[in-house]
Amino acid sequence: MRGGDRTALGLWGEEQAAHFLEQAGYRILDHRFRCREGELDLVASQGQYLCFVEVKLRKNDRMAQAREFVTRSKQQKLRTAALRYLMDHPSKLQPRFDVVEVYAPQGEQTRQPVIRHWPNAF
Repeated sequence: MRGGDRTALGLWGEEQAAHFLEQAGYRILDHRFRCREGELDLVASQGQYLCFVEVKLRKNDRMAQAREFVTRSKQQKLRTAALRYLMDHPSKLQPRFDVVEVYAPQGEQTRQPVIRHWPNAF
């Protein structure tokens, strides 16, 4: 898989996750927030929570579930990026870290993905 194809598939996965969350009543506030400290795939609000959402796209879960790829190191980078986001966008909402797994059969954008949401994942 070439880099451009992988990037397009990753963006598609994030769009699928955003749509899934919106259907579940979340409001998407930001996509791909980037800063020197890292990147947040999605930022959403739901009730009293400000959710920093890491989207993990995989073809399947044979080797491991997608959320298992959010390592301690990755979690720390997400926390640091979330602090930067909160400095730039103050909020009274309670911060929370979610993971959304998007499984795309055969790695194709044309098939209906399986999506799993893990609120308060870490």
